[in-house]
Amino acid sequence: MRGLRGATQCSANTVEAIEDAVTELCRELTSRNQLEPQQIVWAIFTVTHDLDADFPARAARVQGWNGVPMICSQEIPVPGSMPRVVRVLLHVDSDGPRNHVYLRGAQALRPDLHVRP
Repeated sequence: MRGLRGATQCSANTVEAIEDAVTELCRELTSRNQLEPQQIVWAIFTVTHDLDADFPARAARVQGWNGVPMICSQEIPVPGSMPRVVRVLLHVDSDGPRNHVYLRGAQALRPDLHVRP
């Protein structure tokens, strides 16, 4: 069993922008961790308070996570926090390294994962 984290920043609070960012995040998480959707036990998505046009779980289903139990919630609205961010916590039934994925502007949330040699 592994726990995997990921986040991305949406370009806008629209269905299209949320779907675009979340499907990219889901693809990268499955690719970088060599996962099949059936290995994902569950997923918890959170969004910042400024994202309410769509549920990230819907976009994850569009990407192929049809059988994955998912729930969406809202992040604590901390003053000065990065806007338009979708985060995800996955519980997966597989072994291997944990390749957390932070995309777009959300890379700034975990600069330690994006160190350039």
